[in-house]
Amino acid sequence: MMEKNAKIYVAGHRGMVGSAIVRELNRQGYTNIITRTHAELDLTRQDQVEAFFAAEKPEYVFLAAAKVGGIVANQSALADFMYDNMMLEMNVIHAAWKNGCKKLEFLGSSCIYPRLAPQPMPESCLLTSALEPTNEAYALAKISGLKYCEYLNRQYGTDYISLMPTNLYGPNDNYHPTHSHVLPALIRRFHEAKENGLTTVTCWGDGSPLREFLYVDDLANLCVFLMNNYSGNETVNAGTGKEVTIKELTEIVAKVVGYEGEILWDATKPNGTPRKLLDVSKAEKLGWKYRTELEDGVRLAYEDFLNNPMRAER
Repeated sequence: MMEKNAKIYVAGHRGMVGSAIVRELNRQGYTNIITRTHAELDLTRQDQVEAFFAAEKPEYVFLAAAKVGGIVANQSALADFMYDNMMLEMNVIHAAWKNGCKKLEFLGSSCIYPRLAPQPMPESCLLTSALEPTNEAYALAKISGLKYCEYLNRQYGTDYISLMPTNLYGPNDNYHPTHSHVLPALIRRFHEAKENGLTTVTCWGDGSPLREFLYVDDLANLCVFLMNNYSGNETVNAGTGKEVTIKELTEIVAKVVGYEGEILWDATKPNGTPRKLLDVSKAEKLGWKYRTELEDGVRLAYEDFLNNPMRAER
């Protein structure tokens, strides 16, 4: 168990996940949290990371820093996504090990699993067949981080763990028009449609794909829970175990935003993967379950969007 005054470094504390982890640690009474902005510490620079760890010697590390983006961003910058993510995670994990960090937790993404994985996807299906080509670069980087933690455990007896979240949403999300994920993108679109008095909103595909969404504060709660209650080489899936069609999702967002026009579907546009659901039985067996239902979470996310002055620029 982490002591309440243990020195804890949260990498990526300004992002949606990292900021939620800091909130959760504060809520649980942890008092010695260290953070650095990107301007203060560039995690892709090995010399900077090594100097930081040598000076600070954190006892626990939550590695939530990553270069992320939706399908458009992923496909247009494959090399950047691979390089930045691979470099920052290798630098942080390696420096943590060199400086005697007691425990590190690496956060990945459910996109690490094969494109044709069994549904729901168990942790054991990792590397059993080909990845989804559109986010292969990001997935390869995340798999490498997960495996590096496992290999350090095997070779040096470290206690480094990883968890793989499903689609996340909540405070500090990115609402950029082209670089955001589906749920924040829908919040922005329906809000702007309402503001501009549009009578219809057209969405891509036919609304049939199934997706799973986890509220980011629930993920942060699991992150701290696993740091205190789990050790092992295999990753842990983080999700709700529940899925919703994209059509149902758009209806929930429209309802929360208060958009009353018509939702149309452009079936000439791609649907994406038909189904992506995580098997969350492992986390449940450890004694953890999500708390926030989707409509409640979307309401909280919309409040955050309305209070986020940077939402148009991000």
